[in-house]
Amino acid sequence: VGHCHPEIVKAAHEQNQLLNTNSRYLHDNLVDYAERLSKTLPEKLCIFYFLNSGSEANDLALRLARQYTKHEDVIVLDHAYHGHLTSLIDISPYKFRNLEGQKEWVHVAPVPDTYRGLYREDHEDSVTAYANEVKNIIEQAHKRGRKIAAFFVESLPSVGGQIIPPAGYFQKVAAHMHKAGGVFIADEIQVGFGRVGKHFWAFQLQGEDFVPDIVTMGKPIGNGHPIACVATTKEIAEAFAATGVEYFNTFGGNPVSCAIGLAVLDVIEKEDLQAHATEVGNFLMKLLEEQKIKHPIIGDVR
Repeated sequence: VGHCHPEIVKAAHEQNQLLNTNSRYLHDNLVDYAERLSKTLPEKLCIFYFLNSGSEANDLALRLARQYTKHEDVIVLDHAYHGHLTSLIDISPYKFRNLEGQKEWVHVAPVPDTYRGLYREDHEDSVTAYANEVKNIIEQAHKRGRKIAAFFVESLPSVGGQIIPPAGYFQKVAAHMHKAGGVFIADEIQVGFGRVGKHFWAFQLQGEDFVPDIVTMGKPIGNGHPIACVATTKEIAEAFAATGVEYFNTFGGNPVSCAIGLAVLDVIEKEDLQAHATEVGNFLMKLLEEQKIKHPIIGDVR
């Protein structure tokens, strides 16, 4: 919402003057924020875990998926980046290719890129073709006695080149995943909170009928203040709680962080930033498309 936005600074300052505790102490801000955030998401995603960073959120998403499915393996897209923790470097081809390489439990699917990818705009059904790549990975894994816990994807692959997956791809992949007893995790850390303009969440570009099993949030949630979140379903949360090992995060969801989170949502709403993103985005796209006509070196505009 902009550097040092006065509303955010004010919310942080006021809450700081009153109380900031670790999250073993209950505070209304946590509940108020969870409730407010839930209104932006599909009804099914009704359980929230608060953390300090996107990496923490993705790490927890991985734990939730494994506990719920009792499987270990993960499918990710090529060039993906999901965070800097050891568990996430392992599922980030962007990083592990330069480090220790690919682990046995990690499977890499091609990016659904209709401009430069395996199946392009001239393909008769690129959506099904890309989804079938995931289906083939699942089948190959099963032959080796491995089971898939999750398909882990950034809703709009950013490090991978600002790729907008063709509509319907997530639905088809989710169907393959659910059939294999896995879950679908949407990483919204860099692309959520109205940034795509038309929708509040980038996964919604796939269509109103699509709902991930787990959604992770980071960067924009606190406008630079460290707060992150994992949203999931009751079934997944209950399977996670059934271990008897509670999830606890000392500062995740503390009163100041939640006051800031609420203020960010206020500003997005008050200043109509989602519509602004659409307007500015369309304006830039129009001008850049004009440049594309003039300069043959420009292949695609994103």
